[in-house]
Amino acid sequence: MATRVKMTSMPEMVGILNGFGGGASVLVAASALIAIYGILATGQQMGLQEKVATAASAIIGSITFFGSYVAFGKLAEFLAVKWKLKPWQSAIKYGFSAVTALGGLAYAVPIAFLDESATGRDRLLAGLAGLAFVVAGALLLLRKDRFPGMNALKWLAAAAAVALGAWLVIDPSNLPLYWLLTGVAAIVGVLLTISIGGADMPVAIALLNSYSGIAGAATGFVINNSVLIVAGSLVGASGIILTQIMCKAMNRSMVNVLFGTLGPTSETPSADETYKTVKATSADEIAMMLDGAQRVVIVPGYGMAVSQAQHTVRQFAALLEERGTNVEYAIHPVAGRMPGHMNVLLAEANVDYEKLREMDDINGEMDQVDVAIVIGANDVVNPVAETDPKSPIAGMPIIQAHKAKTVIVVKRSLSPGFAGIPNPLFAADNCLMFFSDGKKAIQDLITAVKESS
Repeated sequence: MATRVKMTSMPEMVGILNGFGGGASVLVAASALIAIYGILATGQQMGLQEKVATAASAIIGSITFFGSYVAFGKLAEFLAVKWKLKPWQSAIKYGFSAVTALGGLAYAVPIAFLDESATGRDRLLAGLAGLAFVVAGALLLLRKDRFPGMNALKWLAAAAAVALGAWLVIDPSNLPLYWLLTGVAAIVGVLLTISIGGADMPVAIALLNSYSGIAGAATGFVINNSVLIVAGSLVGASGIILTQIMCKAMNRSMVNVLFGTLGPTSETPSADETYKTVKATSADEIAMMLDGAQRVVIVPGYGMAVSQAQHTVRQFAALLEERGTNVEYAIHPVAGRMPGHMNVLLAEANVDYEKLREMDDINGEMDQVDVAIVIGANDVVNPVAETDPKSPIAGMPIIQAHKAKTVIVVKRSLSPGFAGIPNPLFAADNCLMFFSDGKKAIQDLITAVKESS
């Protein structure tokens, strides 16, 4: 499967694999309970360590599974969107939602209504478990990523999951309780991830990766598997460290990522007001500017990934270098949709690693750059982060492309990034907009530069 996935779709694949780990943890913990207390009862008893690990596997595993599916859906642009979906997107969206809801009902209905030996408590818990999965499935059909009271519902669902987990530790033989806990944790996973904007998605991917490791380690305690404990702990610890690094790079806390809001506020200038002085350019005009440029910095963003322009960008850079121009790449740590997304794409295109400059290193030299070419990046070069303390992205470190002598922004339109706010860089005096698909734009530039030689 990995060999068939395009490099540009790697974030979606990482999200799916994280989900597999979480789902496996839920099923293994359930099988352990069934083996001890269910129809396969062995008479063996669980120790406190195994009980706590089982509850942790249910909570973290379910959050990881459903959260990873939501991350995949948002990256593939079929969850929490208002536009018309492609047939395959609709099939996945409505199919997964239906399976979630019907799976919960398939478990709940026989126990709640057909099993004469079930106690009243078991009937109630099974019914609530089925309802929880129906709610989780319904939330997956939302056409927007936020609604009034969402944060309150997140906290309520999280508190309920913790309370149910504590109950399961006390009474691990209660199998309907385990599935109710899993269903409530599924609601938590959906709510936590569906509200995360694309600008924060690298943090979400890193966090879900950590969750999958922690869930695996917890499952290792359930089945007394030392290898699983060690491997899960390593993945969990590295994921948490990476998450902290990503949050620091964005100058945001984890709580702010999970519960905060990215988007325009009442004080955010309108796009019409911001873009009054936007200047469009052409490939031929850019070629003339590059003719005398001694130093060029390329700032890649998600638009480069979407258009699969990394190989074309490398060819363009090589052409400029043949003319004596020094070409470097400014890499923002959260550009793209997963940690190191731009690094992975440029490495695939065989770009010399020494030419990749970290944000902190290149920012101090941007005023010495003749031409900065921004390809499909938006929020990570938005100067509002430094100039407007009331902006939703205030304080987020950016690549200071606006300090270059000339800035060329390659973008299909003036649509906002995932932060949902206008970018005044596009209307700056030293900025020119080249409206085009990323790959086509660079191909046109290669042609224009060759013709101007």
